Amino acid sequence: MARAEAACIRGYHRVTGLALGPYQSAVIRIGFAFTWLCFLLREWPYRRELYGPQGPFSFDMARQLTDGNHAFSVLVWWDSTAWFEVVYALAIASSALLMLGWRTRTMSVLFMIGVLSLQNRSIFLGDGGDNVIHLMATYLVLTRCGQVWSLDARRAAREAARRQVDGEPERAPRDMTGMVLWALAGASLFLAQLLTDDRLRLTADGPLPGLGWGAVLWGLWAVQGLWWLARRRPRGDLHGVLDALANLVHNAGLLVIMAEVCLIYATAGWYKIQGSRWQDGTALYYPLHLDYFSPWPALADLLAGSGVVVMLLSYGTVMVQVAFPFTVFNRRIKNVLIVVMMLEHIGIAILLGLPFFSLAMIAADAVFLPTGFLLWVGRRLGRIRGRLLPTAGGAPASAPEAGAG
Repeated sequence: MARAEAACIRGYHRVTGLALGPYQSAVIRIGFAFTWLCFLLREWPYRRELYGPQGPFSFDMARQLTDGNHAFSVLVWWDSTAWFEVVYALAIASSALLMLGWRTRTMSVLFMIGVLSLQNRSIFLGDGGDNVIHLMATYLVLTRCGQVWSLDARRAAREAARRQVDGEPERAPRDMTGMVLWALAGASLFLAQLLTDDRLRLTADGPLPGLGWGAVLWGLWAVQGLWWLARRRPRGDLHGVLDALANLVHNAGLLVIMAEVCLIYATAGWYKIQGSRWQDGTALYYPLHLDYFSPWPALADLLAGSGVVVMLLSYGTVMVQVAFPFTVFNRRIKNVLIVVMMLEHIGIAILLGLPFFSLAMIAADAVFLPTGFLLWVGRRLGRIRGRLLPTAGGAPASAPEAGAG
């Protein structure tokens, strides 16, 4: 009984005292922000036809759809080309800044708004990877994804080093940039609440039962202000409570991301098993002969010309996807399957011409990468950066409070 109680206490302190998986959460932050940024930049010449007022899916159709499925999109607030351009530009900016880790708490919310707004404006666009980005953009808001490998972490580390040199007491800096950003976010939300014709509801029709998107966004804004007040007294009770809650939410969000990845692979694998083409091992033969999925026809013909290779790839895909959720607790087998799945997605990107789907899935798979490997990659990239920028210096980009963007 005493051992069980001690284990429960250790587990409680581990879950509330630490934001677990800092490098994994940083990798998925960088991966999904990079994927969405590249997609937006690639579609820049065609943005108005895909998501804007010049597209076949008109503004009235989009508004009728969102009224029916209660999806969130700021693009259905006003039928204006200027408004669309502002939203698209903000989506690009928030993706770039989230990837760099600048004010990650605020940028993760803006990143989510950009993803949901564009995807819910035209739901018939996408290749499967958009669904993964849609989900992960929401989950990233819950995580402290800027603890390492971010500008927030670098700023926090430099501030801590400066306080140590000057002998100052431990307290948060004034952070005028954060205060201005918080005030602008509040003012923008207030104006949107007044001018959106009751589309930013406080109750119902939101991500949670009984909570509309208006209540969720106002809640995130208020929590950010409360966190700023708590950081003024790092050793106070309020700071300790909020820090423990933030760790708890982060760990729960990371667990949900891991479960979501397992669910994606399990669902895909078990549905494939029920298909006759996957059962006889010929499933991959057909997409390789579709013009839409053949950016390299000669390479596709070479691969599809071997029945044995097609059969092995078809059966191997099903076996890996079905087996992966059952191997997450075995470190060695899990690491091998992660490599296999990433190679599979690279093959999909090259052979079938689906680069953004593959990037999204590789970013999702990265949540299971071992910390030792990520640290090794970080050191290698740091050496490369040092050679390219020999004059670059500064504190290491990691700190306990790095997520407090």
